[in-house]
Amino acid sequence: MARSRTAAPTKHDPLTIGELSARSGVAPSALRFYGDVGLLDADRTTGGHRVYPRHALRKVAFIRIAQRVGLSLDEIRQALDRLPADRAPTAKEWARLSTAWRGRLNEQIAELETLRDDLTSCIGCGCLSLRTCALSNPADVAAGRGTGPRYLLGDDPDDVIAEAR
Repeated sequence: MARSRTAAPTKHDPLTIGELSARSGVAPSALRFYGDVGLLDADRTTGGHRVYPRHALRKVAFIRIAQRVGLSLDEIRQALDRLPADRAPTAKEWARLSTAWRGRLNEQIAELETLRDDLTSCIGCGCLSLRTCALSNPADVAAGRGTGPRYLLGDDPDDVIAEAR
């Protein structure tokens, strides 16, 4: 399965874990983890070493980007299950998959914009018990609405202040 060290690689030769790591920028331990959780398949040489088909480079790039945009490992696995296992996906297959994520990514963008715009105000969870917090969250009334950053989760600060009166 693995080529000799002296033979020049061809476009069909599998990649060793070291080669995949070097080409993808992902540590071998992460590649093994991806295999353990079902995201990346490897064959084994007669000596038991992992080798990967060349299209694994695109799969690893996809996994890294999906993680970067905040997808869970389960979401990534489900997406990969919709792509061909034996070859690199076509541009049309990638486009179909990315289109399915557009709504989710737009929601994340909106949440990040809200976080950016509201970060300097009290977030109403009690963890930032600053003196100014009493203005936006008297006696930590927002905590009575539940755990977490209540204002960033959508609670209206005016409602919280009204409840405090």
